[in-house]
Amino acid sequence: MSLWAGRFKEDTNSLAKEFTSSISLDKKLYFYDIQGSIAHIKMLVKCKIVAENEAERIIKTLNSINEEIKRRKINLSGKEDIHMAIEEELIKREGKIGEKLHTARSRNDQIALDERLYLREKIEDIENLILEFQGTLLKLAEKNKTAILPGYTHLQYAQPLFFSHYILAYFWMAQRDRDRLGDCYKRVNVMPLGVGALAGTSLPIDRDYVAKLLKFPRITENSVDTVSDRDYIIEFLACLCLLMMHLSRLCEDLILFSSPALSFIEISDAFTTGSSLMPQKKNPDVLELIRGKTGRVYGALISLLTTMKALPLSYNRDMQEDKFALFQSTQEVERSLRICTLMLNNLRINREQMEKKAKEGFFAATDLVEYLVERGIPFRKAHQIVGKMVRYCLEKRKKFQGLTIKEYQSFSPIFEAGVKQRINLKRCVENKESSGGTGKKSVEKQIKLAKEILKK
Repeated sequence: MSLWAGRFKEDTNSLAKEFTSSISLDKKLYFYDIQGSIAHIKMLVKCKIVAENEAERIIKTLNSINEEIKRRKINLSGKEDIHMAIEEELIKREGKIGEKLHTARSRNDQIALDERLYLREKIEDIENLILEFQGTLLKLAEKNKTAILPGYTHLQYAQPLFFSHYILAYFWMAQRDRDRLGDCYKRVNVMPLGVGALAGTSLPIDRDYVAKLLKFPRITENSVDTVSDRDYIIEFLACLCLLMMHLSRLCEDLILFSSPALSFIEISDAFTTGSSLMPQKKNPDVLELIRGKTGRVYGALISLLTTMKALPLSYNRDMQEDKFALFQSTQEVERSLRICTLMLNNLRINREQMEKKAKEGFFAATDLVEYLVERGIPFRKAHQIVGKMVRYCLEKRKKFQGLTIKEYQSFSPIFEAGVKQRINLKRCVENKESSGGTGKKSVEKQIKLAKEILKK
């Protein structure tokens, strides 16, 4: 019989019991639940609600239960949830003394505490994984600092870039992800225990003392809001969605770059798979799966938002469904970050092929416009001149480098004999020294700043 069954004449239907059970998911929270219970009983002693010797027995037994769950010596299957499972085990071992643990708290504030403790740890874990990921991106940038990559907009060749500049774009995305998680941590790091089911308690408890024991800087201010709130999980999932979006975009780029049509990179065999039918295939399955798992994380956010959107205050059992979204998303993000970092550490860059492709097309078109602007031609006029040059080259099957100075001057007398030096591939990349540009000094500045960020 359940610990709450005093009001009921009948036992819970076996199917209803199975349907309402959350132990298969929330057993993951056992450590946090026990840490919260230890802090809670210490507070009850401080407030003279429970005797010190009784609390000592409860704490000792809770620590034993923690170790036994860790070693899988306690069978949790069939239990309603992790809170009841631990309390039932405590009462089984300590009798009436164990029955005092739940004084001045509810499962409603208890689960809020467990999830916040879990999230504090997971945010730190994910931040550390992002740091490793950023470190790998930085190493890749430094190792290939001067490799030239064709840059694309609309999947059409636009302008050449340093590969280091391109890969550092993902460094700054990851930095925003880390910043967001750090900001989310502030709202997670608020202590909810002690508000009871929704109204607080008439017992003389000290919530601030529990917060101090559990290293929370502050406590929640409204009991109804405390047990109703899942904003902190929703915000965390939103942070994960943006992080996964960034990983997915990187994976998409690398899939394209590794395709035979481009061959800019080669992914290690260790992070690819073959075909069951075609023996020649080498498929970027790891990258594709990260891209695919992004949808799972998006789904978790939408699922929880949908669950919460019309719930009346305060606690409702619908909120039990938050755990699947939370745990699955956390696992997918951690795994994706780990394997993506490993894959990047083993990536081979084909500098020659990238540079060969970068020389194709009219990569210097914008540089020619800027060449004319520097000599006093208004931008729109310069744009039209170079546009006509592109059309001429297409008709004549020529490139800018293949035009004579006479042909250049047929479009504008402003062009001088040294114009071709200006549209040298390397110079077109190196001279983009505006702040945040792909120029050589600009990239060096980025790398220096990135190193400083990682040191902090």
